[in-house]
Amino acid sequence: MTSSLIALLATTVQALPEEAVQAVTDGAQAAGKATTEFSLWPLITNASIPVQLIMGLLVIASITSWVIIFRKWRVIRRARIEADHFEERFWSGAELSKLYAGTTERSRSVGGLEAIFEAGFREFNRIRQRRGVDARAQLEGAQRAMRATGSRELDGLEHNLELLANIGSTSPYIGLVGTVFGIMVTMHSLVSASKQVGIADVAPGISEALLATAMGLFVAIPAVWAYNRYATSVERLAVRYDAFSEEFSSILQRQTHLDE
Repeated sequence: MTSSLIALLATTVQALPEEAVQAVTDGAQAAGKATTEFSLWPLITNASIPVQLIMGLLVIASITSWVIIFRKWRVIRRARIEADHFEERFWSGAELSKLYAGTTERSRSVGGLEAIFEAGFREFNRIRQRRGVDARAQLEGAQRAMRATGSRELDGLEHNLELLANIGSTSPYIGLVGTVFGIMVTMHSLVSASKQVGIADVAPGISEALLATAMGLFVAIPAVWAYNRYATSVERLAVRYDAFSEEFSSILQRQTHLDE
């Protein structure tokens, strides 16, 4: 046993051949270079024509959705701020006639709660000036005017939300169509080739095809998130408009009783 250990320790470890060491080194450098030089642009430029067309369509959809997102954010934010300011003035105890005069004298166009108030009070005064019209007709006319104005205001807030929802729901499927076309083109080109096919030949085409699906998801995710957020904000403003219309109708009803 002792002699065996001594013989084992006495043996010298032979170094690997230089060719083997050089091959391992070149393989590691090639792998690191392939990792660091990975870029999306060659995948786009080398993709087939149908896949490039679908990618271009997704880029247009993405730009459109972001334009709608920023515009809708500004519109809803302005409607919320204007509603806060008008409610503060309305419930501060100011007279309705003075508040109405301040609304109509402004050079800018009114919107939101201010437009609902202006339409209701204008119709209320117009019907009240007629002879032989009872209080119920005055109140119903003001309510109709406020409902019509509220519907127009909500329609303006909901403008382009449907397009945003369509972009969010269809973009993944459009990207999937690009992936299917890319895989079909890749498989057809590989089958027609006479040489033996390996993973290095399949990987570029599959990567180009999967890029279309990734682009579809990147377009859909912000569009769906923005649509859900803005739809909720519009619903809250709709509830706020309806509540103000009911409260203002109660005030006008008390006003008609005082006139009688």
